[in-house]
Amino acid sequence: MARKHFGTDGIRGEVGRSPITPDFMLRLGHAVGRVLRQATNRPVVLIGKDTRISGYMIESSLEAGLASAGVDTLLTGPLPTPGVAYLTRALRLDLGIVISASHNPFQDNGVKFFSARGEKLPDEWELAVERAIDEPPRWVDAASLGRARRIDDARGRYVEFCKSTIGNDLTLRGLKLVVDAAHGAAYHVAPDVFHELGAEVSTIGCAPDGLNINQGCGATSPQALVDAVRQRGADYGVALDGDADRLQIADQDGRLYNGDELLYAMVIDRLDQGQQVAGVVGTLMTNLAVEQALRARDVELVRAKVGDRYVLEELNSRGWLLGGEGSGHLLALDKHTTGDGIVSALQVLQAVGRNGGRLADLLNGLQLFPQEMINVRVADQRDWRKNTRLVREAESVEAELAGSGRVLIRASGTEPVLRVMVEARDRDVARVQAQRLAEAATTG
Repeated sequence: MARKHFGTDGIRGEVGRSPITPDFMLRLGHAVGRVLRQATNRPVVLIGKDTRISGYMIESSLEAGLASAGVDTLLTGPLPTPGVAYLTRALRLDLGIVISASHNPFQDNGVKFFSARGEKLPDEWELAVERAIDEPPRWVDAASLGRARRIDDARGRYVEFCKSTIGNDLTLRGLKLVVDAAHGAAYHVAPDVFHELGAEVSTIGCAPDGLNINQGCGATSPQALVDAVRQRGADYGVALDGDADRLQIADQDGRLYNGDELLYAMVIDRLDQGQQVAGVVGTLMTNLAVEQALRARDVELVRAKVGDRYVLEELNSRGWLLGGEGSGHLLALDKHTTGDGIVSALQVLQAVGRNGGRLADLLNGLQLFPQEMINVRVADQRDWRKNTRLVREAESVEAELAGSGRVLIRASGTEPVLRVMVEARDRDVARVQAQRLAEAATTG
């Protein structure tokens, strides 16, 4: 059965267009409830959301649908995605639901789910829900309807959890931080976490109005953070995205560190502490310089498909702990079951504190290769290997780079676009070779 509604990270789209409509969310809640009741007589579900104005509409629709199937709900209000995952596990609940479109603008919204263990659910579960959506509803009687109540201390519980993920001896006293929550779910969480650990905290992107999430701030628009760190004379800036599972960090010199660099810092810290790192999972986009630097420390890098879901699957299959993407989705599975921007920031700041220097010092010797990406619109991007000229040119470029770069060609999963990427030590080489491949993609 092909999935009709679920994508790689739940269900997402523009508000007011199917499936992000109140009638569909009512049906979705009912279908989820019916699937849950196949395993548990009286399931309890946690619902959290980010700060989009549409979250109220979706929350009430899901709540009604779940209640109609005999499922109780606990409502947290605005809470980061990883906070919902944590509370679902900590409260021994049956399911966690997050209403968010992550780094997308406020016009979009979506729904994603976490298991009782705080982990992403398998494809089989999503397919079962899709089948239930298409079936006629089976309303429970009035005495069996689900109940709903709000959890007043959800924010405080999650703040304490974040703080617990680093050593008890770590203090951020003496550090001046700027925290940018993208006007999203962490606006009332992240500043308190860093402040309670001793940092002097100032904020941007912490005044949501329902319409400004991810607007010119946060991990996907980090220039605002870079500017604020410089203007305020801060040591570091921490940028999250709308649901706070993505991270970027800026330093006082205006240097911005992406997920590849931050993942490397986490690995190096553990190695320097004498801990064993069996391997690390990146993605097809992980910078080649990181792979080579890890290899020099006898740490294997395995590449998964793009998407934190696939990184998590690969980590679990290998029993490894650390992985992530250049976009800032980072995983430390001995700290949390899912990617968490706040927890990842604490891991990096802990590494810097142990190192006794600055983040730039910890990453000394790691020089990321320039990456040139060109999106080529083609009729059928899925069968690009039938383009013999493109295949031949790609092989030729790989040979010319001779280990000092690489080629990645992949089809977009959402639009008729072929993504052509060349990575090389020299930026001009990367640009010229990427243009060469893009031309072959359109003329082959």
